[in-house]
Amino acid sequence: MFEVAEYIGIIAFAMSGFFVAVRSKLDFLGVLISVFLTSFGGGILRDIIVDKTPYTFIHNTPAIVVFTLMLLLIAFRFHTKQSVENKPWFILSDSIGLVSFSITGALIALESGLNLTGVLALSFITAVGGGIVRDIIINEVPFVFKTGFYGTVSLLVGTLLYLLNLFEMMTFYPTLVVFVFGVGLRVIAYYKKWSVPLI
Repeated sequence: MFEVAEYIGIIAFAMSGFFVAVRSKLDFLGVLISVFLTSFGGGILRDIIVDKTPYTFIHNTPAIVVFTLMLLLIAFRFHTKQSVENKPWFILSDSIGLVSFSITGALIALESGLNLTGVLALSFITAVGGGIVRDIIINEVPFVFKTGFYGTVSLLVGTLLYLLNLFEMMTFYPTLVVFVFGVGLRVIAYYKKWSVPLI
């Protein structure tokens, strides 16, 4: 389950990082850094917290997949399309990345024997950590701080997985249900413009 969710998240967030970089008019190196930070940043932070060698530092496939995807996006001239970030397929892709990484963060936390606080922290950091670092580098307010139900979905997914583990129901199908629920909630929240109340 971990590897499936990890690669789904990597691919989905590589696309997210690509379009954010293009919108910010970065050069090729800037796009490459944005793509890699968004894809791997959260996972690297997650693994360092639990004292593991980051997954992307001991497996070559993630970097190959991300670099190949970036070249394909450039080859098919996706960088010339306008308002791609608001297209339904992109919203779905970004939602899939968010939930996939939330799941991998929660799984690693549970594997490491962390409590609910640890599960929520790792779920959240894995899902949004890379995006936060990317946005800070390109001098933007991090996306998660502006879109109310983005980080909230990650915390809900982490909570549900913690409960599944608590009741010894952590198998493929319950986890799949959580995945579908999380993606559906994020997409609905986006189009319904749900948000956490401002202070």
